[in-house]
Amino acid sequence: MSRITAVSGSKRSVSSILMYVFLILVAFVQLFPLYWMFTFSLKDNSELFGENPIGLPTKWLWSNYSNALMGGNVGHYFLNSVIVTGATILLTVIMSVMASYALTRMVFKIRRQMNSFFILGLTVPLHSALLPIFIMLRSLRMVNSYWALIIPYSAFAIPMAILIFSGFMASLPRELEEAACIDGCSIYRIFFSIILPLMRPAIATVTIFTFLQAWNELMFAVVFISDVRFKTLTVGIQSLAGQYTTDWGPIGAGLMVATIPTLIIYAFMSKKVQDSLVVGAVKG
Repeated sequence: MSRITAVSGSKRSVSSILMYVFLILVAFVQLFPLYWMFTFSLKDNSELFGENPIGLPTKWLWSNYSNALMGGNVGHYFLNSVIVTGATILLTVIMSVMASYALTRMVFKIRRQMNSFFILGLTVPLHSALLPIFIMLRSLRMVNSYWALIIPYSAFAIPMAILIFSGFMASLPRELEEAACIDGCSIYRIFFSIILPLMRPAIATVTIFTFLQAWNELMFAVVFISDVRFKTLTVGIQSLAGQYTTDWGPIGAGLMVATIPTLIIYAFMSKKVQDSLVVGAVKG
């Protein structure tokens, strides 16, 4: 009996070791691009294309960051991206959570048709809408402005946000609203005091998805914005490349500056995202 126990214990230890080795390899694959980008941002062209493309810099050129932020206007582009992304997230969350509450909790004749209409937005390809949106923005004289990006970004983010909010809201017990209604709460009081606080995990999920979509978007930003005052970070980094010669160190610094906010936001909100997924799984 003890021999059988020892054999099974050794098998479990071998499987655990193999699992840890596999996870270490996965972590290495996931973290290596971040390491390479960081070292890339601290090198000059001779190191990048010469004898040391992957290793640590022989000379740590922190001046690449100052050149990118000051000389390359990356700081200004970063601020524009913060404005556009922040406004997009705010507009998307407010409109989507209210629409989801109406579609999930209220009863009216065309509720199913309205829900299908919103979800239909998930099937619209981004590229097919580029020209119609540009024509509309030009007619409204909104090209070369923050709203030229905020409105399209929000429009494409709302269908996915409604899908997430509706699925999460369906898991909330209706007894809470019934009790609040008996106590004399209006529909607005129920929404803001009861439903909205419970929706924080789903709001965190939508915030991360919307942030990634708006922060990293390039195509709309290139087509709709030509004025340097409103260029976002993705377009600004692209403009750092010269026609004949390019100093790649500051470009790497700009890419690092663009990546850090994504890592920070996901680090602070990943627990909320996991909570929202767990609630959906338990309900299913």
